[in-house]
Amino acid sequence: MNPYLSESVPAPITLGAFMGIGLGLVLLAFAFGLIMLVSFWKIFTKAGKPGWASIIPVYNSVVLAQIAKQPWWYGLLMSCSFLSAVPKLGIVFSLIAFVFYLIIVYKLALAFGQKTGFAIGLILLPIVFFPILAFNKNYQYQKEAKDTAPPTNSS
Repeated sequence: MNPYLSESVPAPITLGAFMGIGLGLVLLAFAFGLIMLVSFWKIFTKAGKPGWASIIPVYNSVVLAQIAKQPWWYGLLMSCSFLSAVPKLGIVFSLIAFVFYLIIVYKLALAFGQKTGFAIGLILLPIVFFPILAFNKNYQYQKEAKDTAPPTNSS
């Protein structure tokens, strides 16, 4: 007798339930991925960049950094998370990627005329806030960089 199998529910039914849950999670992940893909395509086109650039790995991060009015290499450093498999240096690459992701997303919100609160939303709830940024007609890309820092007194 196997202690891990419930006697009240036959094994094939339990297996079927787990497979159903797994399939549901896969479909949910696919839907989220599709929503994010369409959102980034729209954000890129709103900023005057080609939409297809949003689906090319690493290049999309470089273009996103340019949209956020940051140097192209910020995007490259944001993409260095794929190096997280390097032994003993993986955590460093992951932290670098995360820090540059935070910078780019914050600057992206500013580039679309939004404030810090919206940037926090982009970071914590990207599945909600990126589509808002993409499809809300009130959020337009600001061609000129807005200086959000308070004026400094040079005297």
